[in-house]
Amino acid sequence: MKKQVQLIYSGRVQGIGFRYTATEIAGTLNISGWVRNTSGGQVEILAEGEKEDLDNFIEEIGRRMQRYISDCHLQWQGATGSFKDFQVLF
Repeated sequence: MKKQVQLIYSGRVQGIGFRYTATEIAGTLNISGWVRNTSGGQVEILAEGEKEDLDNFIEEIGRRMQRYISDCHLQWQGATGSFKDFQVLF
């Protein structure tokens, strides 16, 4: 079943390739959505895909970026189907 998850990562997450790492991981897991920096120094992701793929996405981001992440807030929602691919928003 397709789901959507909003992730907000805090810590030293800007300026270290976080958005591009998330994009790379999303591409390997058939995840659509977007990633962007927030004005408050966090990174926000809105991602859609199969629940198992999203779980793997979250786990892989945590594994690769763990030294930069101090906190992650996530919220699950129903998928909207409005994304074709995964993009970095500016």
